[in-house]
Amino acid sequence: MTSTQLPSGPSVDDQLLAVLDEWQVAIVANDADRIGSYMADEWIMVSENGIATAEQFLGFVRSGDLTHSAMERVGEPRIRYHGEVALLSTRITNTAHYQGIRIDADEWTTDAFIQVDGRWRCVLTQITTTKK
Repeated sequence: MTSTQLPSGPSVDDQLLAVLDEWQVAIVANDADRIGSYMADEWIMVSENGIATAEQFLGFVRSGDLTHSAMERVGEPRIRYHGEVALLSTRITNTAHYQGIRIDADEWTTDAFIQVDGRWRCVLTQITTTKK
């Protein structure tokens, strides 16, 4: 199947972008339950550190080992649909603290979303650090 826009176009795109933006607000609020509400049960994040499950990621947030103080979507997002799956790629800058160490990140992210009980939920997040 080729990558195409759904016929409903911008309204679905706008829904996905709103979900991503709301998810970022939850991450900056460091609210593990709210963050988790945007993830499907099988969510994983793939980064230069390997694979993290939702349970692992949310555990770091709950413990206070991982916090975020800023997160912003920058540039133009790219959204493509493959049947029931939506792929949203965009550039995100954020400031995190992991075990007290500040991390300023500029990353390309791709999130794979599916509909679960009428809501878009992320099943996979891929993070790639931008070239400096």
